Amino acid sequence: MTDLGELKRGTPGAADPVKALLHRHHDLCRRAVDPLEIAAGLEAHGITDRTAARFRHRDVFSLAEELYARAPRDTDPVPPTTPRAETTRGFARFLLPLLPGALCAGTVIALRQTHGETRLYAAATGILAVTLAVRAVLRRGPLSTPGRTPATTSWTCWLIGYALLGDGLLDAAVTGGPDGLPDGSTGGHWPLATAPALALTLACAPAAWTTHLFTTHARRRLGSSRGLEDFSASVRPVLLGTFVVFLGTLAALLAAASGLLAEPLAFSGTLALGALLFLARLLTVHGFSHAPKVILTITALAQAAALTTVLAARIPGCAALSAPVETLTTTWSPAAVPTLTCGAAALILLIHASRTLSRASAHVAPEQPR
Repeated sequence: MTDLGELKRGTPGAADPVKALLHRHHDLCRRAVDPLEIAAGLEAHGITDRTAARFRHRDVFSLAEELYARAPRDTDPVPPTTPRAETTRGFARFLLPLLPGALCAGTVIALRQTHGETRLYAAATGILAVTLAVRAVLRRGPLSTPGRTPATTSWTCWLIGYALLGDGLLDAAVTGGPDGLPDGSTGGHWPLATAPALALTLACAPAAWTTHLFTTHARRRLGSSRGLEDFSASVRPVLLGTFVVFLGTLAALLAAASGLLAEPLAFSGTLALGALLFLARLLTVHGFSHAPKVILTITALAQAAALTTVLAARIPGCAALSAPVETLTTTWSPAAVPTLTCGAAALILLIHASRTLSRASAHVAPEQPR
């Protein structure tokens, strides 16, 4: 096989270097539905406009057009989509994402209508039902991931659990508590913040719908753009718009949930967490799972460290450990911890997403997680 370095140089070692490149990327060129999909694949393999010039083409897209014209097309007919398959796909796309919010709302109602041991049973049942519903949403529809699901579930559960119980525990710990276990109410020794949890589960639906719209738009631009720069310029504003629409919807859901449940607004921490989870999932859906995994892990560990230092300060001689967290919570509020940790993490992922998801190669089915 011709050496890749020789192909890039376009040296006389290959009488027809484009043919050699076509042979090297035969599967990509054979399956592509348009030249830009080939260009995206070449971009993912590190071929740039400078490399294309060595094949006597002005850019990667021009090279992809020749490869598309010379590649043999698949002749197998595409099986028609059955009405049942369309119905299943529509359910997974539009109705299934509503299930976590509906189950969470039912759980909140049950918690407010029950007491004592019955409330604990209601909480356990509700948490299990919501967890299974969220898992179903992440396995089907726009929020499902290609290939193997990344191991971020535990950290995601921690972050959501902190939104539910973390601020109350931190506030109690700073003041010398907690004096008891959570009882599922908003006014106990360890108060429960149900409005943020309800808003986040209700936001599964807009997250799935906006992700579907962004993916659909990007795939359409993949077929109509005349170059990689043109594609990036058209997709980046849509990505930012999708992010803003999701945050706006989450803010409206949080305001409604807080008003109905008579709980204080927790805009900063909830929006920061929602932004982090949305961007992490959006990147994962498009095959970029490494950065979300690392960022979610660091964020969860930072929140755990904040709680640990406050509790560890009760050990004789370790009082100084809690000084940073106590100063932060006294100056602002316990919500400062999730706001700063999730906000910084979301900002990092937003910058990463604006660079990676605006590339055409991000919208071609990846061979493996990146």
